[in-house]
Amino acid sequence: MSFTALRQRLLAFAERRLPALTRLRAVEALPIRLHRRRIYVLPSGFGIVMALLLVVMQLGALNYANNPALLLTSLLMAAAWMSLYAGFRSMTGLELVAIQARECHVGSSIVIRCQFAKSKRARPHLRLRMADVEHAFAIAPDTRSETEIELSASQRGWMRPGRLKLWTDQPLGLFIIWSWLHPELAVLVYPQIEDSPPALPRGGQTAGERSVRGEGDEFSGLREYRSGDPQRQIAWKASARHDALLVRESERLLSEDLFFDYATLNELDHEARIRRLTAWVVAADASQLSYRLDIPGQRIGPGHDSSHRQTCLRALALLPDAA
Repeated sequence: MSFTALRQRLLAFAERRLPALTRLRAVEALPIRLHRRRIYVLPSGFGIVMALLLVVMQLGALNYANNPALLLTSLLMAAAWMSLYAGFRSMTGLELVAIQARECHVGSSIVIRCQFAKSKRARPHLRLRMADVEHAFAIAPDTRSETEIELSASQRGWMRPGRLKLWTDQPLGLFIIWSWLHPELAVLVYPQIEDSPPALPRGGQTAGERSVRGEGDEFSGLREYRSGDPQRQIAWKASARHDALLVRESERLLSEDLFFDYATLNELDHEARIRRLTAWVVAADASQLSYRLDIPGQRIGPGHDSSHRQTCLRALALLPDAA
């Protein structure tokens, strides 16, 4: 068994046995501030070897009454002790004030952004670990710091990443100094988007269009000028003939509402239907088209804004698994 694996097992055993550690498994409200009672220290593998070396050096110096060797050993011990103090000082007082996650789909990465409060001193060589992903960062003095960590999204629905481990082994790598942060964080992972989906189905399975007056490319007619009309729409020649200020009125073609129905996709399995509906919702939103979504137990829309898209994607993400 490697030293890293042994260290992880020892840390897990300590967390199960020591109340001061296991209490940090509970969800905490923001902001979360690190203080000395929740920061923990263990020697690293290099630190243990260094300690054994210093003991041997100390015994040899005492045995031979070698004052320069005693002085060197004492200086190395002092440097090791001060490195522990420097690492502990970079952790204590650190405050997590916000944590957010960007929306994502299965197959992409969940980007989690952590924001730390301003600090009066620099905090270099920090590491943030969530799940199996680790990210190194530093905090400059008198500035808010934001750091991002990316997790893989492999399944739709709610994902709770759990605790964050904030740690450092600097400046000399002799000690591992760490603490746990457990903010409330739940990320809704949207379904995967189907690659190369078929064309969008129109309302009633037909592609109809209707004309509405407004700004567009199709010329509709003339009308009297109203305050606020752009000058580029003024028909100067027609205005001169009719002795009145006239503007061109245009019309634009709007598609009828799109209709995305789970029940019509009989040739696909449950997850494939969800992927196709997700692709249609994303495509319709990108084209700013109005659409309706029908899934088992829900009918959403029609609509075409970002809140409607989020409602549809949320409903698709939370659909129960196939029986």
